[in-house]
Amino acid sequence: MYNKNRVLYKLKLENRNRIYNAIREKKGVTRQDLVYELKLSLPTITQNLTELIEEGLIEENGSIGNTGGRRARSYGICGEARVAIGLDITKHHITIVTVNLKGETIHRNRIRQTFERSDEYFKKLGELVEEAVSYSQLKPHQIEGVGIVLPGLISEDSQKIFYGEILKITGATCEEFSKYIPYSCMLFNDADAGGYAEAYLNEDESDSFYISLSNNIGGSIIINGEVYKGEGPRSGEVGHITIIPDGRKCYCGRKGCFETYCNATILSDYTEGNIEGFFRELQSGNQTCMEMWKEYLKYLAIAVNNVRMLFDCKVILGGYVGAYMDQYINRFREMAAERNSFEDNADYLHVCKVKKDALALGGALPFIQEFIQNI
Repeated sequence: MYNKNRVLYKLKLENRNRIYNAIREKKGVTRQDLVYELKLSLPTITQNLTELIEEGLIEENGSIGNTGGRRARSYGICGEARVAIGLDITKHHITIVTVNLKGETIHRNRIRQTFERSDEYFKKLGELVEEAVSYSQLKPHQIEGVGIVLPGLISEDSQKIFYGEILKITGATCEEFSKYIPYSCMLFNDADAGGYAEAYLNEDESDSFYISLSNNIGGSIIINGEVYKGEGPRSGEVGHITIIPDGRKCYCGRKGCFETYCNATILSDYTEGNIEGFFRELQSGNQTCMEMWKEYLKYLAIAVNNVRMLFDCKVILGGYVGAYMDQYINRFREMAAERNSFEDNADYLHVCKVKKDALALGGALPFIQEFIQNI
């Protein structure tokens, strides 16, 4: 009897999850739609809808049908029933986003704040989180968690930074960063977060290699919509593949790393740290910018071709530079194809669809996914 009850309980949870997610994936769905799509009985559908409405997770959002006869009620999820927060920390800025169950950003803030490993800085993180919660008029039980995104390698349990040379935070812990944040927190590598956001919000990019072309370069291997961590876990560290043997000195102590030839500051430093300004100058025909861009793409093509040879999968260009690649992608595909030994095109190359706040989004979305999977 015990085993039978356990099986029945498990089946009930599975039905509840299937019903919720079927509603989440559509803007409006009726009971009959759910019966047809999920092959469940009408009483089972009705009971679960009643429970989900009582818990504030779904709501009636309209009706469907012709004018003759009673119109069928349609249902949608309550996006703000639960939210998650993502914090993207760089040398000179903090970006914070609040994301709802639909994957929508309901609040965003970006401030200039130079990083320092101090109590004052960590207190500022707590203030930003509380401001975001207050702005969206959220209650504590609605906050699923806070993802803290950093340029560093993170332990498998998401609680410790075991390599953080860029911000000099090797050995720092989640407990340290979250000292003034009264919610569940996890640490995430910046490139992994960007790749995760891209895969989560764009299902057609579920298997891919994501290259984050930001102030530092990182990579993320996405398999079946999840980040592959590797044994270290150090997978995807494309910024440290060698582009030019004995080339430019990298912060990691080695020479010739991809990082030193294609990080975004190589471009943005020309326009006083403003990457948008660089691309404006490039579009206006600034000769210096055109030469810089030509050289940048040459080195990028080397790295991209190496990735393609290793993984034979889609390659997504993201980060600060990737967000501006749409109008240059066709020419860049030609450059990448010229280096390919087996293909005469580079249709595998894609520009990121998440142009803004990808890293902060990627810090929040794992909490959203976990809630949805276990609802």
